[in-house]
Amino acid sequence: MSDDVLNRPPVRPPVHALLADGTTVCIRPVAPADHDQLQGLYEEMSPENLRLRFFSASPFSAGRAADRACAPAHPGHRALLAERHGQVIGLAEYHTGDTGDGADMSIAVCDGLHHRGVGTLLVEHLVSAARAEGITAFTADALCENHEVLRLFVDLGLRITRRFDGPEVRCTIRLDQDDTYLSAVEARGRAADVASLEPLLRPQTVAVVGAGRKPGSVGRAILHHLKTGGYSHRLFAVNPGADHILGVPAHPSVSALPRTPDLVVVAVPAAAVPATAEECGKAGARALLVVTAGLDPDQAHALLATCRTHGMRLVGPNCLGISNTEPGVSLDATFAADHPRPGTAGVAVQSGGVGIALLDGLSRLGIGVSSFASLGDKYDVSGNDMLQWWEGDGRTELALLHLESFGSPRAFSRTARRVTRRMPILTVDAGRTDAGRRAAASHTAAAATRTMTRQALFTQAGITATRSIGELLETAALLHSQPLPADDRVAIVTNAGGAGVLAADACAEAGLTLPPLTPQLIDDLLAVLPEGAAAGNPVDATAAVTEAQLADVVDRLLRHPGVDAVLVALVPTAVAAATGDDLVRAVTQAPTHRGKPVAVVRLQQELPVKLLPAAEGGTIPSYAEPQAAARALAHAARRAAWLARPAGTVPDLEGADTTRARELTETFLAGHEDGGWLDPHTCADLLACYDIPQLPWAWAQTEEDAVIAARRLRGPDGRVVMKAHWPGLLHKSRQRAVHLDLEGDSQVRAAFRDFETRFAGLLTGVVIQPLAARGTELFAGVVQDEVFGPLVLFGLGGTATEVLGDHAARLAPLTDHDVHDLITAPRCAPLLFGAGGAGPVDLADLEQLLLRLSRMAADLPQLAEVDFNPVLAAPGGITVLDARVRLLPRRPQDPYLRRLR
Repeated sequence: MSDDVLNRPPVRPPVHALLADGTTVCIRPVAPADHDQLQGLYEEMSPENLRLRFFSASPFSAGRAADRACAPAHPGHRALLAERHGQVIGLAEYHTGDTGDGADMSIAVCDGLHHRGVGTLLVEHLVSAARAEGITAFTADALCENHEVLRLFVDLGLRITRRFDGPEVRCTIRLDQDDTYLSAVEARGRAADVASLEPLLRPQTVAVVGAGRKPGSVGRAILHHLKTGGYSHRLFAVNPGADHILGVPAHPSVSALPRTPDLVVVAVPAAAVPATAEECGKAGARALLVVTAGLDPDQAHALLATCRTHGMRLVGPNCLGISNTEPGVSLDATFAADHPRPGTAGVAVQSGGVGIALLDGLSRLGIGVSSFASLGDKYDVSGNDMLQWWEGDGRTELALLHLESFGSPRAFSRTARRVTRRMPILTVDAGRTDAGRRAAASHTAAAATRTMTRQALFTQAGITATRSIGELLETAALLHSQPLPADDRVAIVTNAGGAGVLAADACAEAGLTLPPLTPQLIDDLLAVLPEGAAAGNPVDATAAVTEAQLADVVDRLLRHPGVDAVLVALVPTAVAAATGDDLVRAVTQAPTHRGKPVAVVRLQQELPVKLLPAAEGGTIPSYAEPQAAARALAHAARRAAWLARPAGTVPDLEGADTTRARELTETFLAGHEDGGWLDPHTCADLLACYDIPQLPWAWAQTEEDAVIAARRLRGPDGRVVMKAHWPGLLHKSRQRAVHLDLEGDSQVRAAFRDFETRFAGLLTGVVIQPLAARGTELFAGVVQDEVFGPLVLFGLGGTATEVLGDHAARLAPLTDHDVHDLITAPRCAPLLFGAGGAGPVDLADLEQLLLRLSRMAADLPQLAEVDFNPVLAAPGGITVLDARVRLLPRRPQDPYLRRLR
């Protein structure tokens, strides 16, 4: 790879993004063919705006500015433009000149489009491009009276300093991508996104294309749902062969409609979809709902391109539809069997069948829906869009997701972390087929399953991930109706000992705690319980318990500070029937549950979960199986713990030399165009850039070199280790490419000759190390997922990693909370805290190792895989005994940059 190729700025393909008002623009690099439009951009500005831009109103300014922007791309110069409907509406560019890691920046926006976010969006994209080129600061000159551009700089969320010089001010803008900047970008993106969804979810005019005259078509079913669901705004059908369909006015084409539709429902054959979308775009429609399935790649590309060109948001294709039960909207553009009942649950799914199941299950529970979106093939509108809509709609209190794929997981994670602090987000962890294969593997990329990656995303974002639709509904019932527990301590009370045992087993298996009751509480309970009752945990109230006694027992348990939730397991008995006692009523009609959750288990219940009417207009969940109740309580306890913990921060690390690490990476890739595993020297140099502790080592290519190195590196016991090396060697133990416990020169020579003989034609050298001291062997690594970004893995190491697969994972960059969770999640965690009598390992150093590994992965997108195995953990410190690093020629991608899919 030539230096010219390495130094050339990476080509940034055109992307589409949303302005503040929700309209779509294209952001792309300037090309020579744009010269006339760019010159026109300036020439059409008012004299006042020209003066503010160039500090003068010279007639030559426009041509010179266009010449500079259209100059050939080269390092240190970047020009991006914003384009709408083929017309250039804004320009932003930077030039480094001789300023080292800084650059001069300028922006221009056409007259009539100020205050729409054009300039801010361009600057965000320019910042991303500059950071990828190693630029750390922008400087921009402005007139002091140019309040608009100065406000733009301040509102970016970046650190800015200003120096005044007469009528001018020089602004220096630091390009650090810290949380303040990302939060500011998020806020702008959220406002733009919600604005873009208004015509989709709150349309004033809807047209259905493909509504047939005869029953049986999907389009006709949707039109029927719109009419009967209470939609009160303008509604049209598009059908060239009818004047009315189901009493709705019909017109021959979208262009013939008497009013431009906000939303067009497209239910035509796949071959007709692109042309229909084009007609909708030219007519000025602002959103499409495409329920049609079976689009081929060309049709799919044409559909999305048309939506982008005309600025239409798109749901689908291949979907069930959308609905919004908001009063005054009552939009039901679906072909589900029934209308969703109004309520507070937001639902977004990719599978229409799953959507029907969720809507049906929520209806049975009596939980209404605020809005529903079947995303289908998800060309555009995504789960992230729906989360942001629910966050600000003023109605949604519970979010339910079924997502089979993620377009931008890290952006989704930031959104979810924010939204889930306001409402529970529940999902079904769909597509867990990788869980069926063994997670055990001998290198990081093989160990990192897609299931593990998704679970890391859900855990870090505070999302409640369930394993089935049934479990999701069971958990939704509890979170919808009950307060969160303060902790995971559950008290069980039952009128049948066997039911109590089943409930206790279910709670323990779900990870809940069954605390022993205090002597005072036991005495209090026995004082009100019938004779023969047992007041342990579970509390066996016996079949003789009365309604009043059971209500008293539940109340006493809830009042106790050592109990966080109460699970009541009941079976029908002849005793209660004879006395007229209603034990369920004893639980549901209690005047208060003292801010703690209560769940009922009724083994005879036909439905898996029901919401029982309770006192003061509330409800209490009732389950047919104790396992369901326990799972729901466990999810609630985990959510409470996540909310109670403050948001984590990514710690600053001393001694990290990112610049040197990037130089090493680029140098290696210059000589290895397809990437590959680093040689021991380069690998050690890269680890040193992040102060990652390594066992001393030496490289030897001859027998004599090996002997000399062994003499120098022998530890107190006089023994060394020899490891064979050749490019791509992964499984040293499996290939018997390691010799341990070598004493004296003769054993070193024999080991070297053995490698030479067995690995003839492969061996490039050997690594000599002193025999490591005793300790716990761990595994740490990174794999760069194409979609999710870098994933950090940690667990038991040595040969045990291949057998047990005891790994946990979190997405980088790791926060202080993430690294703690990563260390405590594997089954081997007790060993690190001193179980077995060996004493706790150096946990502070272990945290530092993982944080530095995370930082390295976040800094270097070319880092395809890192494998530290084993890592020796001991009370005296943490040391990497064997390290492998694989690089691939990747360009950095900004996961937080505002852009549409």
